[in-house]
Amino acid sequence: MAKRRGFTLIELLVVIAIIALLMSILMPALNKVRQQGRTVACMANQKQWNLNAAMFTETNDGKFWKSDGSTPGYWFPKYMDDNVKDWKTNKTWFCPSATKPITDVRGVTTTTLNIYNAWGIFTGTGLGPNGVAGSYGINGYCLIPQPPQSRTTYESGVAYTEGFKTNAVAGANNIPWWLEALRFDLWPLPTDRPADNEFAAWTVSSQLMARCAINRHQGQLTAAFLDWSVRKIGVKEVYTLKWHKSFNTKGPWTRAGGVRDDDWPDWIQPFKDY
Repeated sequence: MAKRRGFTLIELLVVIAIIALLMSILMPALNKVRQQGRTVACMANQKQWNLNAAMFTETNDGKFWKSDGSTPGYWFPKYMDDNVKDWKTNKTWFCPSATKPITDVRGVTTTTLNIYNAWGIFTGTGLGPNGVAGSYGINGYCLIPQPPQSRTTYESGVAYTEGFKTNAVAGANNIPWWLEALRFDLWPLPTDRPADNEFAAWTVSSQLMARCAINRHQGQLTAAFLDWSVRKIGVKEVYTLKWHKSFNTKGPWTRAGGVRDDDWPDWIQPFKDY
């Protein structure tokens, strides 16, 4: 009988080399598909939050803020059902690229700070059994407090009169109310510098735009707008959105405002200008 012939060492090495070559070609494409899938899932989350917000504001004169007579409901999810508020059961709180809360219920940091972390966990009266956490943030200029609040300005120093009292406003398609962010609330200014380090934006407390000028989706992030639309926006595009009534959409970090390539930190320079 003829002796069966197996693969030689050279033949095995050639096969392994071919497989390695194919993997090196396919992996970038597979990774791109995976990233696109996360972006689509992120946009689906935003659409669900649009539905939540539309139902809430429809019963609250178009406002994102609700007062119970003594303590203002600073964030409208406070008035939602517990299963919507609960970060452990409601995964629409999280962009699929940022699902791990940065802090525990005591406010203690539990993981390394970077753009792929979520904020939270926050507990308290009206916030459900497990509290809230997430990786999206609300445009704070949509929140107009009712009495007995005595403050007249937002965290950024902008007057409350510059905020959007309802969602029924002109140009609503360019007014963000909810988008990917490193904090649950946002009060950016057109002069805010982006983070110097892409993965250290959490540490920038004075530059509020750094909370949302983040690269989670290959130079883009997702946002929901006051006309209840959802779309992808560029990392630099956040500077051209109408955050409040007098926000300068042609500020120093836009092409119209004269920004130059070398003005941007290194990590954000390759992305599209607006």
